[in-house]
Amino acid sequence: MLFQEEHIRAYEETDGTTGHEWLDGVYTLVLTTTGRKSGEERKFAVIYRKVGDDYVVVASRGGMDTHPNWYLNLLAHPEIRIQVGPDKRTVRARTTEGEEREQLWPLMVEAFPTYAEYQQQTDRTLPVVVLQPI
Repeated sequence: MLFQEEHIRAYEETDGTTGHEWLDGVYTLVLTTTGRKSGEERKFAVIYRKVGDDYVVVASRGGMDTHPNWYLNLLAHPEIRIQVGPDKRTVRARTTEGEEREQLWPLMVEAFPTYAEYQQQTDRTLPVVVLQPI
């Protein structure tokens, strides 16, 4: 199983042939954010689910009590780049709330059931983020 730097390198070198399907039936994309402090490009491999034309991700950080850096980066700079398999595009990220989150959360748990465990491990509500193509 691939993790972050190795995952991203393999994903980019193979246009997602390696790394797009991270686990059986669990798919990842590579998102490229701008560091909120450094201003430098930062890349992260995250699990996603396609809903309509949008890509949906969860800022889980394995159920830790703090948000992942990629999420903090996209809050500061919501226009980011993603790579899904060989396809590269610019998207605008937004955190869902209320009814929209309630509709998307079960879809994300279906895509990666461990999210339910992660949510139980922390007091923070795991952000569900929609990445809308620009």
